[in-house]
Amino acid sequence: MKVKKISAANVEAFALPKLFDEEKIDFQPIQCVNWVAYPYKPKVSFRIAHTKDAVLLHFKVKEASVRAKYGEDNGAVWTDSCVEFFSIPAGDGVYYNIECNCIGTILIGAGATRDGREHAPEEITSLVQRWASLGKEPFEERIGDGDITWEVALIIPYAVFFKHQIHSLDGKEIKANFYKCGDDLQTPHFLSWNPIVIEQPNFHRPDFFGMLEFE
Repeated sequence: MKVKKISAANVEAFALPKLFDEEKIDFQPIQCVNWVAYPYKPKVSFRIAHTKDAVLLHFKVKEASVRAKYGEDNGAVWTDSCVEFFSIPAGDGVYYNIECNCIGTILIGAGATRDGREHAPEEITSLVQRWASLGKEPFEERIGDGDITWEVALIIPYAVFFKHQIHSLDGKEIKANFYKCGDDLQTPHFLSWNPIVIEQPNFHRPDFFGMLEFE
């Protein structure tokens, strides 16, 4: 998938959806149901671009219930209504997991495997600008009469890749995957952009990442 480069000086996270519309950046679906034990498939899509300073992400979700128990960064946001971006930005096998619940609380980890991952310190997580359509305050699970819609937008400066010195992604090919989960929701689910062909849910599988081509 190609990732468009845009010139956007001083853009703020809340303005990303409008900017992406103006730049005609299309949504991509996160719709792979990889495990038959978890068949529920909320409607999830994302779009991505980059600037000279950052990766820009916009997720849109429609699901039966939402939860945002975690309001502090590096908590167990994957148990909430959560979208995720995993990538190998430097090509050395170290991948980053950037996970964000529906109120913009994030978790950032780095490492070559699922075990022994290093969480980013607060001075790194605080660099990520976020906008969430549901606001910033934590809440227990909300179950709607119909589906509940929410969005988050993230501006991820290259300094967030804290194990590396990355100053540009221009012209680079990067392996990555995008996910939607909600481990502790009334209907747990585990969706991916690129399919994962293993028996049990596990997003920490860089061997199943897809390819992003940055302009």
